Amino acid sequence: MRDLTLFILSYLVDNKDAVRVDEVEDENGAIQLTIHVDQTDMGKVIGKHGKIIRSLRDVIKIRAVKENKLVNIVLAE
Repeated sequence: MRDLTLFILSYLVDNKDAVRVDEVEDENGAIQLTIHVDQTDMGKVIGKHGKIIRSLRDVIKIRAVKENKLVNIVLAE
């Protein structure tokens, strides 16, 4: 999940070196992906009315369902 998220984000942002995704799995097997990007790229990741981040969550959710996992994506400030 982390690699797919990094791959998608690398095409969205200008500062690719600042992109970082932290993956934490809890005891129930749920995965939390925390996305860190440069402040200047934050608007590109969120998109108008949150459309880009919502689409990213949908794509990752499709992969998670295929692997029988629960994934939560958080955008760090």
